[in-house]
Amino acid sequence: MKILSISAQKPDSTGSGIYLLELVRGFHTLGSPQAVSAGVYKEDSIVFPEGVQFYPVYYCTGDIPFAIPGMSDEMPYKSTVYGKMTADMVDKFRDGAMKQVRKAVEEFAPDVILCHHLYLLTAWVREAFPDHKVAGICHGTDIRQMLKTELQRGYVREQIQKLDIVFALQGELKEKIEKVYGYPSRKIRVVGIGYNSRIFYRKKDKKGRKKGDRIQLIFAGKLAGKKGVMSLIRSLEYLEYGESELVLKLAGGYGNQREYEEICRLAETCKYPVLMLGKLSQKQLAAEFRDSDILVLPSFYEGLPLVLMEALACGLKVVSTDLPGIRQWMESCAPGNGILFVEPPETENADDVPEAELPRFERRLSAALLKAVKDRETTEVRLEHLSWESVSRIIWEQLRDI
Repeated sequence: MKILSISAQKPDSTGSGIYLLELVRGFHTLGSPQAVSAGVYKEDSIVFPEGVQFYPVYYCTGDIPFAIPGMSDEMPYKSTVYGKMTADMVDKFRDGAMKQVRKAVEEFAPDVILCHHLYLLTAWVREAFPDHKVAGICHGTDIRQMLKTELQRGYVREQIQKLDIVFALQGELKEKIEKVYGYPSRKIRVVGIGYNSRIFYRKKDKKGRKKGDRIQLIFAGKLAGKKGVMSLIRSLEYLEYGESELVLKLAGGYGNQREYEEICRLAETCKYPVLMLGKLSQKQLAAEFRDSDILVLPSFYEGLPLVLMEALACGLKVVSTDLPGIRQWMESCAPGNGILFVEPPETENADDVPEAELPRFERRLSAALLKAVKDRETTEVRLEHLSWESVSRIIWEQLRDI
């Protein structure tokens, strides 16, 4: 089975990008010839398994003279917000992306096309190739764009309904797909996430923290307001440890310069040291995890974040916002995970949080952090069944049977 994978975004750098890359690796192990078309910049270097054909869509060039459209409004790299795209930008986006997709379909002749994100590019692909099998993967951020942005909403909904099959990361997303797109529930498959056990694992000789050791908190993801980073830093002010007893590490890139500057300002005035680690490779992130105690993910919106699995695999205690579907999936697939969930703030327009909500959320987050610090000992969670190989095989078998 020849598989063409498509994304408007980079095939790395974000959760959905890593998901695409890991599926490509999994399909390669299963023996499927593959091609990929995705958005990149000229300076990017993307490494696929040997034999995978790549049809890059280059942004910030003559054909597409603007940055990659981001499914989140703040990406960890230079990006364009869908809601701010003009009609001319949409036309250039469609023409440039579909030129490469058509080339891939003509030269590679796929048996099935697998599109990441149920949004504009997937809709264009479905319409352009009515005689091909086309599947879609929902990562959650696509639903957020549908709710926030009116950009060709009716057209996207109409075309998504014509997909042969749709994959959802967790059960809550399945219900939202049915509601937002009108896609039949019987054709939606919940497939979950995986993690790379060759990279994310416990330190074999890791010993328990001694009295007096500095407590190490770590955040991993986009450095953005809607990821809760500002609230995380402010929540530390409620803790009563000494300055030398705790440190916060922020791992990730940023897209919004104004928000990044505000995060840096908050970090400088925080009573605890805040280390800016920047964008890390998967191996670098895993190494930081193994030297940390607690992962904090205070996001205001997520689909099913990979970083939770990766942190658990490295033996971290985890504090996370209690967003729809995440707790249920984690308890079902990784029982005994010990994650401390924090009630999220009220939101407007999918993921906008009123300023008045933030202090209450930050108090709740601080209380969860205090509890996590007092009980840093973790139990080893069985995660072997949540490998990318397993997820890839589930999706591969479903694609084969369309």
